[in-house]
Amino acid sequence: MLDSDIPTAEALTVEFKSDQKRLPDKDLVLAAVCLANTDGGAIYLGVEDDGQPTGLHQDHHDLNGLAALIANRTIPPLSVRTVMMESAGLKIARIEIPRSTRLVATSDGTLQRRRLLADGKPQCVPFLPHEFASRESDLRLSDYSALPVAGADLDTLDPAERHRLRQAIERYRGDRSLLGLDDAELDGALGLTRTESGQRVPTVAGLLLIGRESAIRAHLPTHEAAFQVLDGTEVRVNDFYRWPLVRLFERVEEQFLARVSERELQVGLFRVPVPNVEPRAFREALVNALTHRDYSRLGAVQTRWQTETLSISSPGGFVEGVSLDNLLVVEPRPRNPLLADAFKRIGLAERTGRGVDLIYQGLLRYGRPPPSYLRSDPSSVSVDLNCAEADLNFLKLVLEQENQLGTGLPIESLLVLAELRHARRLDTPETAKLLQRDSAYGRAVLERLVEAGLLQAHGVRKGRTYTLSAAVYRQLGSPLDYVRQAGFDPLQQEEMVKRYVREHGNIRRSDVIRLCGLSPQQATRLLKRLNNNGFLEPHGEGKGTLYARGRNL
Repeated sequence: MLDSDIPTAEALTVEFKSDQKRLPDKDLVLAAVCLANTDGGAIYLGVEDDGQPTGLHQDHHDLNGLAALIANRTIPPLSVRTVMMESAGLKIARIEIPRSTRLVATSDGTLQRRRLLADGKPQCVPFLPHEFASRESDLRLSDYSALPVAGADLDTLDPAERHRLRQAIERYRGDRSLLGLDDAELDGALGLTRTESGQRVPTVAGLLLIGRESAIRAHLPTHEAAFQVLDGTEVRVNDFYRWPLVRLFERVEEQFLARVSERELQVGLFRVPVPNVEPRAFREALVNALTHRDYSRLGAVQTRWQTETLSISSPGGFVEGVSLDNLLVVEPRPRNPLLADAFKRIGLAERTGRGVDLIYQGLLRYGRPPPSYLRSDPSSVSVDLNCAEADLNFLKLVLEQENQLGTGLPIESLLVLAELRHARRLDTPETAKLLQRDSAYGRAVLERLVEAGLLQAHGVRKGRTYTLSAAVYRQLGSPLDYVRQAGFDPLQQEEMVKRYVREHGNIRRSDVIRLCGLSPQQATRLLKRLNNNGFLEPHGEGKGTLYARGRNL
């Protein structure tokens, strides 16, 4: 492997270790344990902290020996993969560490995990006992919310909060079969209590949902939520709560709804409300924050409303298997399954577990940008909901399509339409990446939108691209944009290139890209076609190739 395969800096999953003085075995094993107990990654042995390769010590040239050392000195044994690399004639060992599904310690009992400091630099820190339950919950090996609360009894549960929960089931159209149960049966059905040594004791979920505020403060001091309204740098509202979750949810929703403003859009005979923030999208984002947060970690669920952005964040990163690259398609994986199920049965959460779809739809159908999770990191999940002015023409287009279909537009269609309003042109690979699906799925979505008259296809096979149709551009109030984006057909493109060569003697691929508004791949195919037909003759190789007049031009 080449020097270019070595990262330029350390990260959560990248560790550099100097080996000039022979790295002690203990330090190497501890670095492997640290990565395995976090997100896995790679150790680059023979690289300094600043990324400068200095080479392996002679004693570490046996890569199999390095792998055996790590396996023999970890509990349970950690299986790693080793790869020899070379940089400027120096040997470097890349030791690939998998993310462990169990807690891993060194043979002498040391446990560590990896975290990022405020400046983005990684650090290995002790893995403390109170963090074990959270780790196992992340890996879906246990459910922290289903654990009994040590030292708590039935007196820590508040009858008034249980009554509030019953009212919420009515209000939010939850599982009405729960309403016919007595208190003990209701608690058991929702997992609010469990039997330990013949006695009913509250679970973490039970204390969170119907516990007394004093008991929550005593037994679950990590639980906190905040609602903030900022006007520039001035704080208008800054409320913090340690309330039971049903009461807390209703209070935050009340504060949110008090600040929602609406205008109306006339569509046919109906007036459609256009809120500055779609309430369902907000509700699902808040529910996700409350049910998926890491309750073993200090920190508040933050709802922060600024001028054009409503942000909701919660302690704890994405759970195992969920990332920014698969957020739209991954199967629901709650960090606290019992708590998440209780929210669904009460009616506070989307029943299928695909609340993220409602969040996306709640923004995209109004012509707003999709929700952004880019501020999320290993210690927290943050979603930003854009509150900018709605695009009423786009909303009207969506509503008319939904009326024709008799149902809401799929999130895939909304994503493609929203992207084309800015990117102007998409091909199948770009669409597949946008939808977090494979190319076949992306192509199928595009072709369905073509059949619906919303998109227009240009070209054939691999060179096929898509723009919004002329009818859509007219409805959006920008018909001239269609002419600019649709561009020229292949015959027109050929004639433009031939005329350019007649006048200037030759042409490069970069000239074709600018002249015809094509992608690099499309320009290459156009030049190859003209060459095969004898109109152009290539001179040179690679990016510097010049195409001069051919025999038929």
